Amino acid sequence: MAKEGIHPTYYAEARVICACGNTFTTGSTMSEIKTDICYNCHPFYTGEQRIVDTAGQVDRFMKRLQVGSSIRSTPRQEKKSRKPIIETADEGEE
Repeated sequence: MAKEGIHPTYYAEARVICACGNTFTTGSTMSEIKTDICYNCHPFYTGEQRIVDTAGQVDRFMKRLQVGSSIRSTPRQEKKSRKPIIETADEGEE
């Protein structure tokens, strides 16, 4: 038995509204739920391969990718070779 007065109100007919325009009902503690992706538009369920951009993350990644490829396309300058430092111990010192 559930205690009285400590549980949120349960809505058996909660309405879910997706950004794609799809609506359906489900049970929830919220009367209306707004979501960005649902079963009607999610790439896993639709079989489409599309990029879901959240807050411009894909654009930022593509910019970094272009900057990285432009850096790699410029020829590198060869480093000056250094002579290796070889430490030799004198035989008389210990």
